[in-house]
Amino acid sequence: MGLKSSLFSYTALFFGVFALSTSAIFVKLAESPAAITAFYRMFFAAIILLPFLLVSKKNLQELQSLSRKQWGLGLLSGVFLAAHYTLWFESLNYTSVASSTVIVTLQPLFSIVGGYYVFKERIGKGAILGCFIAILGSMVIGWQDFQISGQAVIGDILAFIAAGLITAYFFIGQYVRKTLSLVPYSIIGYASSALFLSIFAFSKQVSFIDYSLHTWWSFFGLALIATIFGQTIFNWLLKWMSTTVISMSILGEVIGTCILAYFILDEVVSLKQGIGIFLILSGLALFIIKQKKTSDMRKQSDI
Repeated sequence: MGLKSSLFSYTALFFGVFALSTSAIFVKLAESPAAITAFYRMFFAAIILLPFLLVSKKNLQELQSLSRKQWGLGLLSGVFLAAHYTLWFESLNYTSVASSTVIVTLQPLFSIVGGYYVFKERIGKGAILGCFIAILGSMVIGWQDFQISGQAVIGDILAFIAAGLITAYFFIGQYVRKTLSLVPYSIIGYASSALFLSIFAFSKQVSFIDYSLHTWWSFFGLALIATIFGQTIFNWLLKWMSTTVISMSILGEVIGTCILAYFILDEVVSLKQGIGIFLILSGLALFIIKQKKTSDMRKQSDI
């Protein structure tokens, strides 16, 4: 990947992270159970992408010619995505939002270990240091309400598993996207995820239709902005970028959320949040610079 294409990819990555940052805002604005919010997020995202599938002869032919393995991995990615949302939302019934968020931000640790064993990725010491600095920043933001005893342990364990599941989702994408185009892969994942989430929501015996207009707009915002302009950009980048780099960048989501909450929800950015944001930005910068240097050195040695 040349300098120009590399710059474009990282620009797209940070745009995707900022789009993903709107998730918490839309979820907070939506007056609906978490299971329903997650379902419509995936369902509407699949619907939005459907025309891009139907008008493209290439995408249709590719979908029709998928092997059993490709279908299986695509559906499995949807299962992991649905399970991630299900367990993460369930964790909130046992522990605080802050505690759950802190645990979920351990996602890059899964990607570093998995990337090493599955894709033989090398992570330099400087990049690992940047990873821990960024995670520390996220923990600084959420640590005040962190819970670690009693019933909260159940929620923390569920959030920890949820972090592993979303990493597995990205690993599947990193593998499948080498041979499968963006739209077919994303639709299979989103549609299957919506199916499993609908079953989960039905088991909770919650309404699928009885919601206000602004809640429906929040569902659509989650699908279009957070998922199409966020999650789908990550799916696109997985053809060239590793899960580790994308997982690390997603730590920047909390920064975008804090900024948006300040302007949209009139929430004050505290000194603790400011310190956390500084640590996250510093850690991300160190990780990306050091990891790109390690990657370039490896490419040169392979020549």
